[in-house]
Amino acid sequence: MKKIKLDIVGLSYSQTQSGAYALVLGEVSGRRRLPIIIGSFEAQAIAIEIEKMTPSRPLTHDLFKNFAQAFDITIQEVTIYNLVDGIFYSKLICSDGKKSIEIDARTSDAIAMAVRFDCPIYTYEFILSSAGIVIEGNDFVYLENMADAATEEKSVASSPTGYTSLSNDELKSKLQEALSEEAYEKAAKIRDELNRRKAS
Repeated sequence: MKKIKLDIVGLSYSQTQSGAYALVLGEVSGRRRLPIIIGSFEAQAIAIEIEKMTPSRPLTHDLFKNFAQAFDITIQEVTIYNLVDGIFYSKLICSDGKKSIEIDARTSDAIAMAVRFDCPIYTYEFILSSAGIVIEGNDFVYLENMADAATEEKSVASSPTGYTSLSNDELKSKLQEALSEEAYEKAAKIRDELNRRKAS
């Protein structure tokens, strides 16, 4: 499968979930965005490195980097390789110069390491197609709008997100509002509800 390169577009505090952040990755050669909900510690670890701040003592991710470099191990790339039930799966591709090894990691930790090793971040088309959000001009449009015009339907299944009583068109409208307000965590929940309906 062809890999798609991603960049970190933004990191925003969750409007609805205490202690959570939305990490937004963007397609380098396209207009799609991939919002991923992460914890506050991982968000801090990513932000500190992006802002080139130096903590008084090494954070966990800095310790891992120092440990790896002490043994001449580098991270060549990070790949977000799967998405199951709203959870992203990632791996670190590491090398000691002689052999390459893949190490499973939480996506938030993998991104925190990627910014420290200045290595590329990749994903696959099927992940961007199912969980990505595309930007057209100044408007944010849910990817499903491009594939086909979904018919309106009421969801009869229960959902913890609180969006079950809304039609698909109403959800897509709320998704655009959330994105225009940069409420990426809310946008991710609406996207998950739309994906759940598509799968059912």
